[in-house]
Amino acid sequence: MATKKNNTTLSYQSAKAELEAIVNKLKNGTADIDSLSVEMKRANELLAFCLERLRQVEEELKFNEQ
Repeated sequence: MATKKNNTTLSYQSAKAELEAIVNKLKNGTADIDSLSVEMKRANELLAFCLERLRQVEEELKFNEQ
């Protein structure tokens, strides 16, 4: 699953950092109400990307144990 922003393929670390930034905006109340929907959509994409990447690594580790 390749999630792209500004034509750059995300790494797990960069996706996690971007997701944390969005969460912090929401927690701190600094999220712009006009872009809230866009921020939430992006957060969902990033979360799905991170979960899929973790699943892939888990599968790779299981395979290597055999």
